[in-house]
Amino acid sequence: MSESTTKGAGTAGQPAAISGIEAMRGVGAGQAKGFWSDAWSRVVARFGARVALGWIGTVAFFAVFAPVLASAHPLLRRNTETGEWDSPLWQSLSSVDLALLAGGLFALPWVCMPSSFAARLGVSARSARLGLLFLAAMQGGFTVVAAGAVSAWSRGLDSAAWIRDLGKLEAFPWIASAVVGALAFVAALAIAGRQPVRVALVALTAVIAVTAGASRWSDTLVNFDTYDSQEASGKYSMVYTLIPFSPDFGRSDLNVKPPMAKVAEVAPETAGRPVGERTVILGTDALGKDVLSQMLWACRLSISIGLVSTGIAVLIGVTMGALMGYFGGWIDLLLYRVVEIFMAIPVLFLLIVAAAVLPRNTYMMMAIIGCVSWTGAARFTRAEFLKLRKQDFVQGAQAAGLPLRSVLFRHMLPNGVTPVLVDASFAVAAAIIAEATLSYLGLGPDGQPSWGKLLSSATGTTGTFVWWLAIFPGLAIFFTVLSYNMLGEAMRDAIDPKLRKAAH
Repeated sequence: MSESTTKGAGTAGQPAAISGIEAMRGVGAGQAKGFWSDAWSRVVARFGARVALGWIGTVAFFAVFAPVLASAHPLLRRNTETGEWDSPLWQSLSSVDLALLAGGLFALPWVCMPSSFAARLGVSARSARLGLLFLAAMQGGFTVVAAGAVSAWSRGLDSAAWIRDLGKLEAFPWIASAVVGALAFVAALAIAGRQPVRVALVALTAVIAVTAGASRWSDTLVNFDTYDSQEASGKYSMVYTLIPFSPDFGRSDLNVKPPMAKVAEVAPETAGRPVGERTVILGTDALGKDVLSQMLWACRLSISIGLVSTGIAVLIGVTMGALMGYFGGWIDLLLYRVVEIFMAIPVLFLLIVAAAVLPRNTYMMMAIIGCVSWTGAARFTRAEFLKLRKQDFVQGAQAAGLPLRSVLFRHMLPNGVTPVLVDASFAVAAAIIAEATLSYLGLGPDGQPSWGKLLSSATGTTGTFVWWLAIFPGLAIFFTVLSYNMLGEAMRDAIDPKLRKAAH
């Protein structure tokens, strides 16, 4: 055996010895991690960050699947006379529910697909798949929300006669949804590019969003009492989902039931006979509504308020900060005065005033929080761009004649966005607290279950302290806000080399 072979083999349990020339050639060297890959590996290496990600993932899971996990509508209903089956739960799902269910079932396989298969599709980088998933979520969300707005407009009593006449046409829901979906499709395709897999993803998103919007064009009237009466009469047999209660389902005989209480499926005053018992796992409130179902459905409000409002704030803040940091001078002076004006606006008092004069819905709250909480992202981006604008790669991009948007957002922004991402994690927590505070004061979105609303009902209606209405929603708010703060701290420590060096 030659000497070089002996060097390459090494001894059992010890690394193989290589020569200096081989080391210069890169023999035995592992592939270096990218900046974001290395930062993420440092984040997930921390136990607190893993716990935080687990809790946030749990909240996101319930936000997506709450309508099929907690519902007073039967999952399956069988007519005992004809033997026909139907699903009232499926029929009760809204267009937003359908879009979120489709996205939730698609998102995890898309992000976690094997690298070999992703490489064949041309999206081997997980960051690219996450970016495409975010774009698809924006496209689908815009389509569903815009279709819902057109639906409400066509059925509004104050709308013009011609739009009400159009709304009565059988094909109008599909035509209106298709037009909105086509506009969103064109915009998303311009951002995603023309690669086949990207075009297919954007097209699939458009089909799902248009179908969800058109198939759930009109609201359906809900009468939960009919199910109990039908089952008590013996004409129907019901199969319910895991938690057979909805957030808006309440009965007078269920008022302020403690956790794990057994309740009859048919109220005493209802015609018919009781057909069994149900367990209210976390008790009920003063209106006889199940607490667990309200908490699961409230996950959607909390996580959507946090993510969407923070996304709006980051978009505005990064744009403003980039302009200030890149140009400097009088532009920086003028725009920074705008930043200072918005910094002086008290967000909570603005939300309270807005709740009194504007429609109290989720979208309005998202817009207000996002449009007044962007100052932190703007200041961080400005500071990074002031440092980057004299770097050689920026001056090279300018000398090459690249357009301003390319210099700002393709060359400078990836090198200066790290502080913004850390700040965004804390901003999500702040938005959740703002929503919980408004709901606690009774100024939250109408008709939406909320942790803050549940917390306020601990003493608000009955006059006595109901401990389960304070403990469970309070813990949900506490753990969610704590998780985002812990994740933000882990990201800050992983990204900042000075903090990383100090930790060692």
